[in-house]
Amino acid sequence: MNINYRCAEIQDEEELFVLAKKLATSYTLNKVDFSRIYAEILSDENADLVIAEKDSRVIGYALSFHHSTFYANGVISWVEELIVLHEFRGMKIGKNLMDLIEEKAQERGSKLIALATRRASGFYKSIGYDESAVYLKKTMKANYKS
Repeated sequence: MNINYRCAEIQDEEELFVLAKKLATSYTLNKVDFSRIYAEILSDENADLVIAEKDSRVIGYALSFHHSTFYANGVISWVEELIVLHEFRGMKIGKNLMDLIEEKAQERGSKLIALATRRASGFYKSIGYDESAVYLKKTMKANYKS
């Protein structure tokens, strides 16, 4: 199977929106906010958005952010999102996307890569990630109008 991996571009927005809707379980995505955020991410020098495509169709993506921390004495990378279409799972596409994210983190001098997951801990453990912390969240009320 011939899978192409590359950085996302502006013309990938529609297909990524469809994938992101499949990933989202806590929020309902809307196109207006997605388009704004997509443009922000593509221009953010501290973000990496990589995609997997087959026959010019986007079948998966990974999104990571990089920032400095005191506790790690430098940059860490945080994987925010990873999804591969169901029919393409089990073909090492998710692993290859994570390999790209890891390469980009290495190029940035990241001390570690971290992520939170509710449904895919087995996948991440199978590619070398260890359970490390409890993930807590607090949903904030928006104080602006979209």
